[in-house]
Amino acid sequence: METITSFRVDHDKIGKGIYISRIDGDIVTYDLRTRIPNGGDYMDHVTMHSVEHMFATYIRNSAIGEHVIYFGPMGCRTGFYLLVRSLPKEVVLDEVMLALERIVGHTDGMFGATRKECGNYRELSLDAAKTEAAAYLAVLRQNENTFEYPN
Repeated sequence: METITSFRVDHDKIGKGIYISRIDGDIVTYDLRTRIPNGGDYMDHVTMHSVEHMFATYIRNSAIGEHVIYFGPMGCRTGFYLLVRSLPKEVVLDEVMLALERIVGHTDGMFGATRKECGNYRELSLDAAKTEAAAYLAVLRQNENTFEYPN
């Protein structure tokens, strides 16, 4: 059985940041790494779920919304995957940062927080989403953001 692309990356060398995980034709998978893999600090389910609701809503309503294929959490709880079609990576980074800024500054209620809208609507926290978004935004502002995994 062939090893999938994401398992070929040495996770002990990955830090917090944004990386291009894979390219399939015109679809690029971005690894939005909010936590250090195998570092012992993993997102709890409430945080992961809350960021998913907020970020997915903002990114799909952004200038690149029509290019967004998917946004969702990694099973290891150390980040998220964002799949987009046909966009320069710098544009994606700008929109990711803008979505994070919007989450941090969000003053209304949590998006999709009703029983009708979500299959686990009780496990959401706007404060958790804001905290995670602020921490990741700080990382992206500090990093060089080469989009490449470390060797």
